[in-house]
Amino acid sequence: MKGEIPKSARFELYTPEQRVRRDNTRWTLVQGILAPLQFLVFAVSLGLIVRYLWTGEGLLAADISIIVKTLVLYTIMVTGAIWEKVVFGRYLFAPAFFWEDVFSMAVLALHTAYLIATFGGLLAPAPLMALALAAYGAYVINAAQFVWKLRMARLSDPRTRRDAAVVPAGAAT
Repeated sequence: MKGEIPKSARFELYTPEQRVRRDNTRWTLVQGILAPLQFLVFAVSLGLIVRYLWTGEGLLAADISIIVKTLVLYTIMVTGAIWEKVVFGRYLFAPAFFWEDVFSMAVLALHTAYLIATFGGLLAPAPLMALALAAYGAYVINAAQFVWKLRMARLSDPRTRRDAAVVPAGAAT
């Protein structure tokens, strides 16, 4: 029926009060800056890991990049917990982001395991890089969870939702 909101757009991530808190906290901007920064660090680091695994060169550069990626991850997790507290009233596991937070714990565990293995000298380089790749795979899944959730929230936001029929490009209006 024309004007009816599709079921896929009825997803409500934020209450109106939470949306106001989200829009008025500086932590939203911090997360908006850190998320693409973390992805950039991830992409560079992944390239360095692949280079090492492919050529056997650049182990130190790959190690340093993984440590930097992990530090950026810790930063985004701490600031994200603060953001979640401001918006939802709890530091972690707010119902709106429960499963994303659960999977984030696995991501943190894998990255922390990498640090322990590196600084403890517990793994040879190849298994160490395999651990880093596992951590990065988990990070990609977790990032996709957040992107999907935020996309659904955007589609359901009355300020960005389009309830009118979509006119194809080039069609006469």
